[in-house]
Amino acid sequence: MIPQGVSKLEKKLESGRFAVTAELGPPRGADKDAIITRASLLKGCVDAVNVTDNQTAIVRMSSIAACVHILKTGLEPVMQMTTRDRNRIALQSDLLGAYSLGIRNILCLSGDHQVFGSQPDALGVFDIDSIQFVRSVRDMKETGRDMSGYELAIAPDMFVGAAANPFADPFEYRIIRLAKKIEAGARFIQTQCIFNTERFREWMRLAREEGLTEKVFILGGITPLKSAGMARYMAAKVAGMDIPEHIIRRMEGVPRVKAADEGMKIALETINELLECPGISGIHIMAIENEQAVGRLVEAAGLMPDARAGQEGN
Repeated sequence: MIPQGVSKLEKKLESGRFAVTAELGPPRGADKDAIITRASLLKGCVDAVNVTDNQTAIVRMSSIAACVHILKTGLEPVMQMTTRDRNRIALQSDLLGAYSLGIRNILCLSGDHQVFGSQPDALGVFDIDSIQFVRSVRDMKETGRDMSGYELAIAPDMFVGAAANPFADPFEYRIIRLAKKIEAGARFIQTQCIFNTERFREWMRLAREEGLTEKVFILGGITPLKSAGMARYMAAKVAGMDIPEHIIRRMEGVPRVKAADEGMKIALETINELLECPGISGIHIMAIENEQAVGRLVEAAGLMPDARAGQEGN
């Protein structure tokens, strides 16, 4: 049975408890067992699972369908939805459909540009941008009306989030853009993968000074590196990614068979830094086709649900 209540992730963050979410990409095909099997690796170690929406502009099972499969496993999904592929009519329609199916969390994104995907000739829509989409989700919830002003029989009571990249340039604009997303209605923020912890701490300092951490829940992005090649590729090819040279050298300095273990150590060190960072409400783990690493990382960080419940009770 699909639950019809409010977002458990929202309730957890509102209570002041530290949250852990992870990311799962739907398969390139219609195999529902593939997503159920991968989701099972996350059960019992995360509070919610982000389901990507044709990430890297490659055709995959729809985020809505994958979210429903995940709901049936007992996990709570965070549905990603991009403005790249839909105009405002389709965005609102999919939002209503998702809510009717029991989905309670949404992450509003622009989406990776189609020129970087497997079908670069596809036309991007971008009728509205991600900030306008955040605002429309909030307004539908608060006013009970769609963007045309039509009164909805049941309005989607979604816990709405957005993404933030503290590492893109110009750096000074990062906080301005964060503030715009919060003003539009974002309740939680998931960040780009954190490797440059010095720059991230500065971004968080500016967010605290502007009072933004009092208005939104920030979940820091964590990605365990699997190899030196992965580190070099992400640093050179992934837009907005900031992997310092010392991290790449560290990955290159271990035998290939030990590289994944070293990547896990780096991720664990980053998590420990975030746990000491004022204003952080949780972490978002993007293991990239490596879901089995999530449980190990969460356990090593002492963040399994039972451990967190014990810490919160002290």
